Amino acid sequence: MFKFLKRLRRDKPIETPEVIEEVLVAEPVVEIAPEPVVEEVKVEAPKPEVQKVEKPKPVEKPAVAVQEVELPKRSLGDGVRSLFSFAIELDDLEDILIRADFGVDAALEISDELKREANRAGASSDAELRLLLKDLLTKKLTRSDAALNLSDGKLPYVILVVGVNGAGKTTTIGKLSRWLRDGDWNVVLGAADTFRAAAVEQLATWASRADAKLVRPEKEGQDPASVAYQTVELALATDADIAIIDTAGRLQNKKDLMDELGKIRRAVEKQASIAEVLLVIDSTMGQNALAQAKAFAEVADVTGIVMTKLDGTAKGGILYSLQEQLDLPVKLVGVGEGINDFAFFSPEEFAKGLVAYKQER
Repeated sequence: MFKFLKRLRRDKPIETPEVIEEVLVAEPVVEIAPEPVVEEVKVEAPKPEVQKVEKPKPVEKPAVAVQEVELPKRSLGDGVRSLFSFAIELDDLEDILIRADFGVDAALEISDELKREANRAGASSDAELRLLLKDLLTKKLTRSDAALNLSDGKLPYVILVVGVNGAGKTTTIGKLSRWLRDGDWNVVLGAADTFRAAAVEQLATWASRADAKLVRPEKEGQDPASVAYQTVELALATDADIAIIDTAGRLQNKKDLMDELGKIRRAVEKQASIAEVLLVIDSTMGQNALAQAKAFAEVADVTGIVMTKLDGTAKGGILYSLQEQLDLPVKLVGVGEGINDFAFFSPEEFAKGLVAYKQER
């Protein structure tokens, strides 16, 4: 399980040490009476010596005190549809993987590797082949950058969420917010999809369910960048850990999309750095999802993918294709309509679901 850093809550503010100012200490002037002489002699008083008291170096403290935390565990459970309702046949595997949207090249590669591994291990039974395929898919899907970037201590963590309308973008924000709130994180949401009043109201509903603060447009059609700016501003003012910003879901021409997202990014970065840009993809869209993902990835500086509706398709291989072709990690998955139907992507759990592997006791 991934571990993250969030703000350390304190009852009392951290006290800063007193700074000792530089002090000049002068010895008293002593007047020396001149001895009687024939000629008048002028005697100068000694100059006072200045004693310097060194100023101690100030004690440096972090801008934000943080603590390591672990978010509540959530499992994919039975949320992944299996590719096999029957015994695995090596000769049919390539066709099955292609129909499940793994892509032709990936299907051929996986099929050939499984055949070689089966020959090496002498595996022939259905249970043995399912285990080998599960391990092979787990290995190919595992990446070192799958965790959300919530560990560098640069609070608040700002997450931009992009994707077309209908992909489950707003629902994803609500589920993620609830998950973070369950881990005692303070969350602020920004309704920067200002061109659809329904999107703002939908996010307001999720914010209420997730117990998160919401920044909504002051008027319909307000500049999305200004809403994003106000969201980060509120997050800073309330010492929030996370600011999640919903962006417009219109897949217009790439220049307009790039200009709009660029303006939002610049508005955010005036106050805080951007931790993640998550692209939400509807897994039921198949190859259309891949085309959408490529369009957004070209202009939005995407750092990770969220796959939604994974429980509603037998074409889960699109997840594999996205990760391979875009070289982006799948970080989160949605497997239902409930607020808790949400989890970090687990390659092993996903592979188990695809091959319907049941571990023998």
